[in-house]
Amino acid sequence: MKIKCLIIDDEPSSQNVLKKFISDVDFLELSGTCNNAIEALQMLKEDNVIDLLFLDINMPKISGLTFYKSLQNPPEVIFTTAYPQYAVRGFEVNAIDYLLKPFSFDRFFTAINKVVEKICTQTVKTNQDHYLLIKSNKTIYKIDSKTVLFIEAYGDYVKVYLEDKFILTNCTFTAVLDSLPKNDFIRTHKSFAVNFKQLKAVSGNQISVSSYKIPIGQKYKAEFLNFINNSQ
Repeated sequence: MKIKCLIIDDEPSSQNVLKKFISDVDFLELSGTCNNAIEALQMLKEDNVIDLLFLDINMPKISGLTFYKSLQNPPEVIFTTAYPQYAVRGFEVNAIDYLLKPFSFDRFFTAINKVVEKICTQTVKTNQDHYLLIKSNKTIYKIDSKTVLFIEAYGDYVKVYLEDKFILTNCTFTAVLDSLPKNDFIRTHKSFAVNFKQLKAVSGNQISVSSYKIPIGQKYKAEFLNFINNSQ
């Protein structure tokens, strides 16, 4: 899965910098480039799955801020500007970040990571299905939550275990757990939370999930047993 981006900027030099930086990040996909808000509005009507705007604030006729405020269901936005005084106004519309021109790739990537952090806490629901968006290395995975066996805190990372593999992400344990269905997942230990529907057996202070043994911490045991009783 990739984050689909749209550049809206009237300066060709700024467009070229963003194109190059976007092409250097595997999980970003450039959907198009617009020179002004009018072109951008038309493109958003044609492609309603744009995830992220790189939007110049100071443009002729309609400013980036005015354009963004006019959108009914706007994508995430990173403002670009040569004028630092616009930064505060950008955050008033819940911008992910702003990039002060000229900006380096390091600064660009810092802004992109903020987008990814936000995506990590999001879920997608389709009818009765529930999907989890997880970034690992240079890829964003869309995972059906029913297939998740359990999650494990692993230092500064989290392992999301599936039947045949695990996915390592730098999202926080709390963020991953909060994005999973609360009726299905229960924390059993400071470092583990399990999918109740994948549970095979409970023996003493251990849970069997597939071929794995998950510990039950003393602090979480009463809550876990209560969860089991209420699920019957």
